[in-house]
Amino acid sequence: MRSQYPLPDWNTLAAYGDDELPLLDTALLIARDEYPQLDAAAYSAAIQGYAETLKPMLSGDIDLPAKLTAINRYLFDELGFAGNNHQYDDPRNSYLNEVFDRKLGIPISLAVVQIELTRRLGLPLDGVSFPGHFLVRLPVDDGILVMDPYNKGRPVSAEELKERASPHLGGHAPDDTQLLEILAPATHRMILARMLRNLKGLYQESTDWERVARTADRLLKIAPDTLDAWRDRGLAYRELGYTKGAREDLTHYLQAVPNAEDEEAVRAALVEISGTRSRLN
Repeated sequence: MRSQYPLPDWNTLAAYGDDELPLLDTALLIARDEYPQLDAAAYSAAIQGYAETLKPMLSGDIDLPAKLTAINRYLFDELGFAGNNHQYDDPRNSYLNEVFDRKLGIPISLAVVQIELTRRLGLPLDGVSFPGHFLVRLPVDDGILVMDPYNKGRPVSAEELKERASPHLGGHAPDDTQLLEILAPATHRMILARMLRNLKGLYQESTDWERVARTADRLLKIAPDTLDAWRDRGLAYRELGYTKGAREDLTHYLQAVPNAEDEEAVRAALVEISGTRSRLN
């Protein structure tokens, strides 16, 4: 029987402020779609238990670097959370209950665990929606410390960050000002939307249209202005035979993005379904 732990209601999420969205609880809400019997209370208690275990280790005259070292050692070495190098594209890496249970994840799901734990210990850790590989950041006296949750929270230097960003910027390394812009804190809405985008992409690759439609729909619940989600849900609906929904979503997309690069392909999809009888309602 599912726990009565109060997860948010999907239909209320759009009204939350970007950082008012509860990060852990909404990530568990995403997972509950795939795991209806998920015990959300158990995972909330687990992260709180980690924090309670760590608190005595962080008391007394201990500086910030030592605190971070202790937190990361506990999370990644003692508990064993790690990046799933062998099955990076396994959807389970994006569902937070599986990340807790298997101690395996991808950068963004491991970051959510690291953020939730570190904040419970009084340190303002934020996510960074870095191109290609999600990171975390913490303000320090002389700037910000950037860490890689996929690699046991290892600090990442400015030079390495520029090198990592370069392939996503046409081969040009960002200057210091551009790098600081890239390293801006990610809001909870940005983090949760990126988690859903990752899942949607995996399900598109495996042509699992039911799950593509579901993840696109959930993405629209969190961020209704995500225009590619309208398109992707519409295309998934077409594959599922729900022509009314497909027509509405694809029309909405074309109206919102009149000069889209894929305008011709989307219009062709609309023409294709125009004479098709809907199998779902």
